[in-house]
Amino acid sequence: MARPRTSSDKVKTVAENRRARFDYAIDEVFEAGIALTGTEVKALRFGEGTIAESYAEVKDREVWLINANIPEFSHGNRHNHEPKRPRKLLLREREINKMHGAVARDGMTLVPLSVYFNDRGRAKVELALAKGRKAHDKREHIKEREWKRDAARIIRDRS
Repeated sequence: MARPRTSSDKVKTVAENRRARFDYAIDEVFEAGIALTGTEVKALRFGEGTIAESYAEVKDREVWLINANIPEFSHGNRHNHEPKRPRKLLLREREINKMHGAVARDGMTLVPLSVYFNDRGRAKVELALAKGRKAHDKREHIKEREWKRDAARIIRDRS
């Protein structure tokens, strides 16, 4: 089980996939390390990088982040990195087995929610095990969210 996380654990958020929470019903969230080269870390520290169209997959008992875009570092030389290369995610074997089983059996998807640097300066990916929402589920989700917002407004105005 992933350790419970507080909001103070995320020190500097680099990239966030805000659309993922709308398009997918999030089941479980994991924190994974990410194997990066030097110029990729430097580009992320400058706040560059997107994970909007990215996803993760389990191959050969390893988890890979696919289609995440970390643009080339502006001051990099010929040893600069490839922007959309697959990047290995660092997880415990028990977590990988759990993800593999859920993806294979239940038809779930591994969706990155955010990329950030933790308090120790390590690049981390918040990875969610999620199930895709249909159009009618999305409308239901919008109605529920608006009702909660209206209820909070009514309670706040009455007190």
